[in-house]
Amino acid sequence: MLAADFTRLGEQILDAQDAGADLIHFDVMDGRFVPNLTMGPHVLEAIRRSTTLPIDVHLMMIEPEHMLSAFAQAGATRINVHWEACPNLHRTLQAIKALGCKTGVAINPHTPASFLSEILHMLDAVLVMTVNPGFGGQTFLPETLPKIRALRQMIGEREIDIVVDGGINTKTMEQVIEAGANVLIVGTALFTEKMSVRDAMSTLRQAASSTVRKEKPV
Repeated sequence: MLAADFTRLGEQILDAQDAGADLIHFDVMDGRFVPNLTMGPHVLEAIRRSTTLPIDVHLMMIEPEHMLSAFAQAGATRINVHWEACPNLHRTLQAIKALGCKTGVAINPHTPASFLSEILHMLDAVLVMTVNPGFGGQTFLPETLPKIRALRQMIGEREIDIVVDGGINTKTMEQVIEAGANVLIVGTALFTEKMSVRDAMSTLRQAASSTVRKEKPV
């Protein structure tokens, strides 16, 4: 939702839902872990009233454990915290589960996949940042692709989503899908002045489906 028009936030959420979005991704930035400030629990609560879709909350903040309850109560379906921001990550993930939310861990471009090996069994998702977090509209970093491949191998048959976030569009989604990602977060490629949300979603889904068909030929 970071790329949406905030003067029409409820309307654009419904546009995305009607166009076939699978979830709403909600970016929280604290101005400390990343150099930007965004939304908090009150905005999430309003979004929860606006949609029936799962809400994927991405906490780009230090000491996220102090805010877990607030975001869970506001309507988060899954809460993603950053490996780099959680010195007691195991405890933080336990707290998320205790609140009834699914768990996710986000990793910045410089963080190796192997750093998740000891907590992988606790996760519903790994969120791979394919840009440096803090701002929307950045250019995809292709050097993150080997990490996605490594995670796919680590996860194997376990039901853990590999989520990619940053610079995802019709040109880059083929690369991340082929590497092993199965959930793609799209911002500026969906909320764009060039076309409607419905048309943008259709274009994105066609590109994704084409890649999946190439990966799994009939």
